[in-house]
Amino acid sequence: MFYYISGKLAHLESGFAIVEANGVGYKLSITGTTYDSMPPRHTVSEPPAVKLFTYMSVREDGIELFGFATESELSAFKMLISVSGVGPKAAISILSFLTPEKLALAVCSEDTKTISHANGVGAKTAARIVLELKDKMLKETPSEISMTSRGNSAVGTMSTDNSLSSKGKLSEAQDALIVLGYSRSEALSAINGLDIERMELEHIIREALKKLMR
Repeated sequence: MFYYISGKLAHLESGFAIVEANGVGYKLSITGTTYDSMPPRHTVSEPPAVKLFTYMSVREDGIELFGFATESELSAFKMLISVSGVGPKAAISILSFLTPEKLALAVCSEDTKTISHANGVGAKTAARIVLELKDKMLKETPSEISMTSRGNSAVGTMSTDNSLSSKGKLSEAQDALIVLGYSRSEALSAINGLDIERMELEHIIREALKKLMR
């Protein structure tokens, strides 16, 4: 129903923000990452303007709005809640602990230990996230992945080692962006022009995401 809400930051606390738009105050549950990105409210006379990308959860016990500072965080949230047994609360907890690019790296490298460090997320849930999100990625672009990234640098063996070759980092950065919901062609376009040889894998993904969100 809502894609984003733009207005004045009327109130901010750890865990939620209230954005006033056209005389209506919208309460949105937020991640720690989004909280940290919010502008300070008491440095100016008027409440600062903000824009949060939204997801509306409708359940029997009520309706809840979730807000995210970036589209990539919203995309990661949607992917997380698509995993069986992972609800909005767990997804918010994970994205408060991991940025979207770090989550993508953890999923692609099957690093369940890192994911399970999020508050309230156990080892079994982390393993299920890795399994189901990797499967979803493969189903979205099966032929492309099988031709370009299922060789010596398979998704299941992704490494965060800085000694990766430029070719290896290119392949793994593409796969990480696909986990976040982008197509392989979009990922290639975003990575094009970056100094892959000198950049660390996480930095490549972060810079590519900046280009994709312009």
